[in-house]
Amino acid sequence: MTALFVLIVAAAAILCALLILALRPLLVRYALARPNARSSHREPTPQGGGIAVFAAIAIVLAAAAVLNPGLFSDLPRLAVVFAAILGLAVVGATDDVRPMEAVPRLLLQAGAALVVMAALPAEVRIFPDLLPWWFERALMVIGILWFVNLVNFMDGIDWIVVAEVVPVSVALIAIGIMGGLPGDATLVALALLGAIAGFALFNRPVARLFLGDVGSLPLGLLLAWLLILVAGGGHIIAAILLPLVFIADTTITLLRRTIAGESIMQAHRSHFYQRATDGGFTVTQIVARVFAVNIVLALLALSTLWIAWRAAHLGVLAAGFVLVGALLWSFARGRR
Repeated sequence: MTALFVLIVAAAAILCALLILALRPLLVRYALARPNARSSHREPTPQGGGIAVFAAIAIVLAAAAVLNPGLFSDLPRLAVVFAAILGLAVVGATDDVRPMEAVPRLLLQAGAALVVMAALPAEVRIFPDLLPWWFERALMVIGILWFVNLVNFMDGIDWIVVAEVVPVSVALIAIGIMGGLPGDATLVALALLGAIAGFALFNRPVARLFLGDVGSLPLGLLLAWLLILVAGGGHIIAAILLPLVFIADTTITLLRRTIAGESIMQAHRSHFYQRATDGGFTVTQIVARVFAVNIVLALLALSTLWIAWRAAHLGVLAAGFVLVGALLWSFARGRR
């Protein structure tokens, strides 16, 4: 299994890099992101790297299914999830080329979230003793929709998505090995790790390629699906800890803007990582700190699978909140 895991990661990384090299001339021509007052980049840069990321994931998983169908326990459900991901990628690609209005974009995202929710097995529950099945499912759809957008919001500087996805993917793979994630989902996490590593070569500061909405929107959907499966497997604290940097930055930022009477639908530079760049941090310093915090969060999340005493999980969660709070505070304070 170790050899198989390494093969999946390596194949996805190599394939993603090759696809980027092949697609880059087209992206330069049709999907160029030009700097504006809210941008963090200074030179026109092609976006759309997400096409290569998700094409690599899909091709590697399809090849694995053809060569060894026994690796997958429920291919039809997985196919439905990837159909939703493909649909959301199309929405993102359209938005990259010609920006869409907020309402139709949100409705299409909600449709993709509903498809993913329909693909979840009925036995996947997070609060079975507290909430009716239908109400929990409705909350999940809202959560997926929020997660799709927060990943999109956080994709604003070079390598920040890489600094999030790599530790989260590694932790998801470890959780899968420990039995906390279904085998199919573990294989998806492996392919995601490889593909994002291939993309990272082109997104390192100063980036030659951006993920684009075609990548960030389906990435949010895929991660939300994986985290729901982790939470549904009885590891809700781990599912909260893994994406906590992105969740905290986006949620606090939008709450601040709402309280201040600012439109949450309008583009801005109010995220903590953006305030850090304005406060004197370099992009490398920001992503290094995000990456380091995410490694610790991943270790904290994994510890909840080892610790049998449930009350201790709340202490682990509190430690994660303190760590992320300190990171965001340092970003807001800037370099002094």
